[in-house]
Amino acid sequence: MSRSRFVAVWLPAIRPRTLPLACGAILLAAGLAFQHGVFDGLILTLCLTTAILLQVISNLANDYGDAVTGADNEARIGPQRVMQAGLVTAKQMQQAIGFTSVLTIISGLLLLYVAFASNWWSLLGFVLLGAVAMLAAVTYTMGKTPYGYRGYGDISVFIFFGLVAVLGSFYLYGQFLQWLLLLPAIGCGCLATAVLNINNTRDMVTDKQAGKMTLALKLGRNNACKYQYALLFAAVGSSTLYLQQWPFQWWHYSFLVALIPLLQAAHSLTITKDGERLNAALKQTALASFVYSCLFALVVANLA
Repeated sequence: MSRSRFVAVWLPAIRPRTLPLACGAILLAAGLAFQHGVFDGLILTLCLTTAILLQVISNLANDYGDAVTGADNEARIGPQRVMQAGLVTAKQMQQAIGFTSVLTIISGLLLLYVAFASNWWSLLGFVLLGAVAMLAAVTYTMGKTPYGYRGYGDISVFIFFGLVAVLGSFYLYGQFLQWLLLLPAIGCGCLATAVLNINNTRDMVTDKQAGKMTLALKLGRNNACKYQYALLFAAVGSSTLYLQQWPFQWWHYSFLVALIPLLQAAHSLTITKDGERLNAALKQTALASFVYSCLFALVVANLA
């Protein structure tokens, strides 16, 4: 493959702007691991690699599934999708998904070997969990009954980008969990779901035409906007509640600076249907969510 074709076709299909979202929860888990004295740099590297590859699978599958069903068409507001635009064939996209899946399996198995060299039960459990994660990434918009077309995308994103990403990654470091770790995991899940909600609210018209019944479409535009604010404040609430274990210091809450662009994007969602402004709000939410997770990771890593 030539470099120019990769940049022109496959780079947009990979959707690099979505990748920080996959990394945010992994970095937060690393911060929690550092706080608990179990951090390992190699595990972090392999976690990031595996998470990014899973996100790429999901993006490619989404490009394929929405092109096949017609959810992506000429009326689409968001960035161009390569298969709908005719830049790649269905077979080429299937091959790309298969190739990325192989890379994900290799990275995931190497990660599990490093984390659980002699703990075979944990290794087997995470193999099954990884298989479920890959299946969820592919069947979101692919297959005869993609669950993203029935309004279950939000709960899937919350689980896999929040609970599984944070708690699962943390377990790889220390091979133990604590109930309090649910709080930062919930925060990550809410932020990831907020990104999806802006995307789905933007695409309500074309999704309805294609029969893609997202949660935003079921809620209606006004309630979807309220839902966006609820997700943001749930994220802040869970993060803040986690920090209540320690005496107040102002720098503990430095991560809240990321709430400013998140609220700005949510406001844009409520006042406009303009495609360009909503695309900007989507990008702003994704990047601000990543910054939020990184800042929170730095905070918890420095907690005594």
